[in-house]
Amino acid sequence: MSGAESDPSNAERTPEPRADVCVIGAGPAGALAAYRLASEGHDVVILDAGPRFDPDSRIERMERAIRPAHPDPEVWDMGGERDAYSSGGERFYPLNSSRVKGIGGSTLHWQGMVMRNHEADFERRTRDGVAADWPIGYDDLRPYYADAEAELGVAGASDNPFAPPRNEPYPMPAFEPSYSDSLFAEACERLGVSMHSVPNARNSETYDGRGSCVGYGTCKPVCPSGAKYSADVHVRKAEAEGARVIDRAPVQALETDRSGRVATARYATPGGSEYRQAAREFVVACGGVETPRLLLLSESADHPDGLANSSGLVGRYFTEHLFCGAGGLLDAETRQNHVGFLTSECHQFYDDPGQATEGTGGSIPGSDADLGPIKLEFLNYAGPSPVELAMGAAEFGDDLLDSLQDAYGHNIAMGGLVGQLPRKENRVTLDTSRTDDHGNPVPDIHWSLDDRTRRTIRRANEIQHAILDELGVDVGWTVGPENTGPAFHHMGTTRMGADPAESVVNPRLRTHDVSNLSIASSSVFVTPGALNPTLTIAALSLKCAEHVDERL
Repeated sequence: MSGAESDPSNAERTPEPRADVCVIGAGPAGALAAYRLASEGHDVVILDAGPRFDPDSRIERMERAIRPAHPDPEVWDMGGERDAYSSGGERFYPLNSSRVKGIGGSTLHWQGMVMRNHEADFERRTRDGVAADWPIGYDDLRPYYADAEAELGVAGASDNPFAPPRNEPYPMPAFEPSYSDSLFAEACERLGVSMHSVPNARNSETYDGRGSCVGYGTCKPVCPSGAKYSADVHVRKAEAEGARVIDRAPVQALETDRSGRVATARYATPGGSEYRQAAREFVVACGGVETPRLLLLSESADHPDGLANSSGLVGRYFTEHLFCGAGGLLDAETRQNHVGFLTSECHQFYDDPGQATEGTGGSIPGSDADLGPIKLEFLNYAGPSPVELAMGAAEFGDDLLDSLQDAYGHNIAMGGLVGQLPRKENRVTLDTSRTDDHGNPVPDIHWSLDDRTRRTIRRANEIQHAILDELGVDVGWTVGPENTGPAFHHMGTTRMGADPAESVVNPRLRTHDVSNLSIASSSVFVTPGALNPTLTIAALSLKCAEHVDERL
C-alpha cells in the first residue's frame, strides 16, 4: 500500500497532559462531537483503536475491492486478532464485513444515504403498540438534523411527500435520477407507487473543499475521489481547531474515581505500553458493538456488572435493518453499474406499510397484517459489472469482449430495508473463551429475528414483485425472510430513556449512572426504524456535544 500510513512504532502516543474532553472513537459520531467541542475552545483528545489511513491509498484500496481475491474486510484492513469476535446467537452476524476500525470509522466504506427519521420512528409504542417510544421526538432533533446535513454535505431535493417536515433546503442539489430509475418510474406510475430522490452525503457539486462526484462507481467500499463524505473530514477539522488524535490506541477500560466519575481512559499502544488519559468529560462513540463492549470491559469492584450498567441493559436490544429485494433480467438495456449509488427510493410504505395502491394501469393489494415500516430502493448496480465479469472470465481478446457484451446490460433489481423489533435477548456480551490481541474478551453477538420483521419482509417482497412484474422483469432471485441478511447498521445496545431502570443514557445522551460519561452512537437508538441511521447518529452526536459543552 503506497503512501505513509500512521507509523505504528514511532508516533507519539503518550497522554495529553490537559484535556477537557476525551472522545473515544473517530467515526462520524466521535469526529463530529470532537470538532464541535474543539470549536467551542475546549481541549479535546481523540483515541481510536485503528490507524489513520492515507487518503492517497484509496485508489489502491479500490483495486483491492474489485479483485475477487480480496474479500471486503481486506479493503480497509479489517480482520485478525485485533478484530476477533464471536457470533453465538441464533443467526450468524458477519461483524468484520460491517465495520471499519480507523480514523473515519465505517463511513469510509458506507453507501452514503442520509435520511431523517420519520416522526413515527420516535413513537413506535404510541402508534403501533410495539417496542418503546423514544424520550425525544422529531421536533427535538430537527435543528440538529439541519446542522448535520450542513456538516456532512447532503445532496437532496424536497420531493419526498412522505418525509418529515423541514424548513431549509438541502446544502446541494440532488443527483439526477439514473436511467434505470426512468424505467421503474413508468411501472410505478401504472401501479400508483411514488418515487422520489435519495438524500446523499456525496457532493453533487463542489462543497466544503471537496470536489463533486466523478463516478468511480465503487462508493461501497471506497470512494477514491473523496466526494462521498467520510468522518476523517471532521477529524481533520477538529485537529485544525486544536484537537489531538491518538490512533492505534484501543481503550482497554474506563476507570472511575471515588466520586464515581470516570477519571481516566486506559489505552494500549502498538509498542506494548499502556497509558491513562485523564479528562473532565468522556464521550464514548464506538458504535453499537464496541461501545457496550468497552462498558462491560470496565467492570470494577464499584461496577461489578460493567460501567453504567445498573439497569443491566448495557449490550441489550441490539437491532439491525434487514435487507429485502428481488431482481432479474429485462428485455431492454438497463445501464447498471454506471452510477454506483442510489438516486431514487420510495417511502410510501413507511408509515403505512399495508396500504393498497391504485395507479393509471393497475394496483397493489393492501394488507391488514401488523407490519413495520418499509423503505424501498431502486438499485443501480444489479448484476455483475463489466470489470467483475472480466475478472472472473477464462477468455481473452475478442472472445472476452463478445462474452461481456452478451452478459452485461439487462439486469435490474429492487432493494429495501425493514427494521426489526428490539428484543432484550438480542445482545452484545463478552466471550470470555476468546481474547483479542490485548487479552480482552471479544464481543459476542446474539442476534435473532421476530415474526413481525419476517412478515414485513414478505410484504416488501410482494410490493417489489408487483413493480418488477409490471416492468416486465423475469424475476430470477428474491431475498426474503428466509435468506435475508443485515444491512450493517448496529443499533440499540445502550438505549436512551428517561427511566434509569429501563435505559442506559438519558435524553441528553449522558449515562444515568456516571455524571461525566456520555455516549454518542447508534447504540442509544430506542427503535431502529427502517432508514439508514448515519444522519440520526450525526444529529445525536451534535446534540450530545452541545450538552457536554454546557457542563464544561
